[in-house]
Amino acid sequence: MTSTKVYHREYHSNGKTKSQGWIIEKSKEDFWKFYHFNGSLKKQGHYKMNEEKGYWHFYSEDGKLEMEGHFNQGKKVKWWLFYDENGSINHKCQLKDGVKNGYCLKYTDQELKSAEKYKNGKKIKEWFSFGSFKKENKLSDLK
Repeated sequence: MTSTKVYHREYHSNGKTKSQGWIIEKSKEDFWKFYHFNGSLKKQGHYKMNEEKGYWHFYSEDGKLEMEGHFNQGKKVKWWLFYDENGSINHKCQLKDGVKNGYCLKYTDQELKSAEKYKNGKKIKEWFSFGSFKKENKLSDLK
């Protein structure tokens, strides 16, 4: 027996598309897009057995990129990038199972201002100079 792959659409009460993507046997699969009530793109990425996987992008109602990053089995993992209202990176963080775990780099006006280290969502250290960061960490940890 072969499973049927169907392209599915849902709509907001105003008639604009709410979501669209592929379903195989009641499970979200492959590429999906979700939309805000005003019709602008909200998020897009891939599913595997109803769970987000791979690289996703998230947008504000006015269409600006807010964040992007990796999912594994429906949880945020690896590096995530977070943007300010001007479209510049505000901070980027390493995540594991949806919480900060590893390094977080914070930017102001596209310049690196500080680095933080997290363990299971709790901040354990912060640096305000690149020199002090390099003394205590390997740059390869930032990959």
